[in-house]
Amino acid sequence: MTELRELPSIIEICEKLKTAAGCDFVGLALQNEIGPDVRWHYASGNLNDKYKRITVRFGKGIAGKIISSGSTMMITDFPKHINGKVTDYPIMLAEKLVSSYAVPLFFNGVPKGVLLIGRRESHVYCEDVQQMADDSALVLEQLLKEQIFR
Repeated sequence: MTELRELPSIIEICEKLKTAAGCDFVGLALQNEIGPDVRWHYASGNLNDKYKRITVRFGKGIAGKIISSGSTMMITDFPKHINGKVTDYPIMLAEKLVSSYAVPLFFNGVPKGVLLIGRRESHVYCEDVQQMADDSALVLEQLLKEQIFR
């Protein structure tokens, strides 16, 4: 798989979203081509490179839960009011995120990726910002189909 960090179009969309949404972090995770595990492939606004080493099982972590459910998820005040243990959210811990909004990316009608925006403070994402993330996810789906899932 081509490294997403090397694709200018992916970087541009994520940077624009980070600025427009006023968030601290944007991350992109994809399910492995072989097997059910999910890995974070790209991040903007990251504090460190820990995201590169995070791999979660299908159904686990934010990325795994989004891919298994095919629906969005918002966390407004991590670690309060979460399902499961704090350690089930490695991207939140690694990046010291307190709030996030995550959107599934679909390929051939199946959720295979996640676009996540986050802040290092408690925050509720308004409908406009959610729509920005949803729109960015659609653009990323198209780009990834062209670049990676040929």
